[in-house]
Amino acid sequence: MVVAAVLVAALTGCGSEEAPAPDQQAERQTTVSSSESALPVVSLPAASSPVSRRPMPPSLPPPYIERVAWAQTEVGPSLQIYPTRAGREVSGDTVAESAWREVLALAPDGDTPGMRAQFDCHWTFARLVDPEKPSWNLEPARPVVSPNEMVASRCNPGFDEEN
Repeated sequence: MVVAAVLVAALTGCGSEEAPAPDQQAERQTTVSSSESALPVVSLPAASSPVSRRPMPPSLPPPYIERVAWAQTEVGPSLQIYPTRAGREVSGDTVAESAWREVLALAPDGDTPGMRAQFDCHWTFARLVDPEKPSWNLEPARPVVSPNEMVASRCNPGFDEEN
């Protein structure tokens, strides 16, 4: 939520030295409440929003996973997932679930504790940090950890990424 508010503020110029006129203030700013805090969110009329003038990218259809392969590494078995171009670029709330179903269709034995969390971490963060990484490698030997620990370990909880 904070990232979204900051992104909207950056795109719309909120926080710059020039404040909206008082009669525009009510039209431009609303507050979204959460259990932790209330954050200001800027909403502009469609005609003045720089984001609204950009066309929405087309939805990218599956498949999102090109192939998977089990490999033996220095840390034990590793399920190496090779995403398609669409899998590297697609966005949407339910796409990760579709991609995970593709992984399990190709490697049903990959559905072990912690593997989905590793996949979700790669899907969410590895695509941003290293979008051209050839494969996302998931290891069943990695411990099941909290989402915060998963991110802090760069999707590799328990031990370093295998080579």
